[in-house]
Amino acid sequence: MIDPENIELAYKKAKRGKMWQKKVRRVEANKEVLLEELRQSLINKTFHTGKYKMKKVYEPKERVISVLPFYPDRIVQHALLQVLIPIWEPLMISDSYACRVGKGQHKASTKAMEYIRKNEYCLQCDVSKFYPTIDHDVLKAVIRRKIKDKDVLWLLDDIIDSTEIGVPIGNYTSQWFGNLYLNELDQRAKHRHHARHYIRYCDDFVVFAKSKETLHEILSDMGTYLHDCLRQRLSRGNVFRSICGLDFLGYRHFPDGKILVRKKTAKRIRKRIRMIPWQYKHGIITAEQAVSKVASAKSWLKHANTYNLQKAAGLECLWEEVRQYT
Repeated sequence: MIDPENIELAYKKAKRGKMWQKKVRRVEANKEVLLEELRQSLINKTFHTGKYKMKKVYEPKERVISVLPFYPDRIVQHALLQVLIPIWEPLMISDSYACRVGKGQHKASTKAMEYIRKNEYCLQCDVSKFYPTIDHDVLKAVIRRKIKDKDVLWLLDDIIDSTEIGVPIGNYTSQWFGNLYLNELDQRAKHRHHARHYIRYCDDFVVFAKSKETLHEILSDMGTYLHDCLRQRLSRGNVFRSICGLDFLGYRHFPDGKILVRKKTAKRIRKRIRMIPWQYKHGIITAEQAVSKVASAKSWLKHANTYNLQKAAGLECLWEEVRQYT
């Protein structure tokens, strides 16, 4: 992890898309010296996780994001995970879709469509306030099953203990801490309940079956396991008929093959794209950012039956307009 080449690569990843920031340019101006100081702080164990700045975001609901300094913290977390992700990745089940290469929301949505067509019933659950309530002792115990290097464990513990409870939303490491933590739940679903048709994305998970009795048994056991072993609780656990539609990852999935955008998501997308020309004309966003925002909306909507929505939002006309900005 402390190999100079690993530190250099971590720096390149941490600064990607951020060279316009003063704090990044300051590091760039004295890169060799600062990266070596960072490396020595890890070797000598004088590194300590910095102070968090809190930032509120509203996508789609209000969340508090914890932001660490670019140097040294974000570089250190990249250096750490570049080594650990290849070790942790094989531990994950194939139906865990968050924050993993080759996975993601759209892949999870496609798999949900496959499973909902094959099963009459769905169980949908999510964990209540997951990241802020992750238990440090449980997380450390899960990590220690695979990682034995005392120097790496020192650094992991320092990052984990940088907050009194939970792990901060906004830390690069938090994404993988969450995956590791709920991998325990994934393994129980697969090995104890033999849940072949199971999907988890972050703290939301869905199980599909032909029998509602089977799903009620899984719900009862998973709720107990979360509480007793992972010190978490479910905020929702519903068993329903597939024909009613599964509201998951911003889409509504139906067994007849139809997939619709959730009403709140559609409203949010329309509001965002209406603002793009105004934002560009007032210098709030660049031409490249305007194109990127519209392309993102097109990409999101193309995964669902949204012809009428795209027409009502004037998406194609907007696409032609923003392309002329560049």
